[in-house]
Amino acid sequence: MITITVYYSWLLGISPTPSSPAAKKALLELLPSSIEGKVYELGAGWGGLLKELHDRYPNVVGFELSPLPWLVCKLRGLPCIRKDFFQQDLKEAKLIICYLYPGAMKRLQHKFETELKPGTIIISNTFQIPGWQPQEVRELHDLYKSKIYLYRKS
Repeated sequence: MITITVYYSWLLGISPTPSSPAAKKALLELLPSSIEGKVYELGAGWGGLLKELHDRYPNVVGFELSPLPWLVCKLRGLPCIRKDFFQQDLKEAKLIICYLYPGAMKRLQHKFETELKPGTIIISNTFQIPGWQPQEVRELHDLYKSKIYLYRKS
């Protein structure tokens, strides 16, 4: 099973990495109290944040391509799909949460610009959407001075 996770980490360009407790807390503070529409977590990993999102929003769906983290999400009873979110039409999203890496954020930039409706909220842990101006930035008081970015599609 570890070999599979290593392979998918190489294939996807990132390993499933949980958000730090400080990042998770800051991210949760930025979330709206309610959302009318779909909520997507792109790259749900082991489901730590997806659990919190599922408790808050009944219409959340996590996307995770790596089989072992996806299986953990499913065993935890979380709404997680084993699908490449780059192949998912995101036009129904009202809120997107992600903790990815710079290359994925660059690829998502165009997808967000062409598919998301105005007003859609995107919250990103650590990595910015290239060319977009965040509506709010929370700097964490950790070793790396990590940031949580909140965007709203104009």
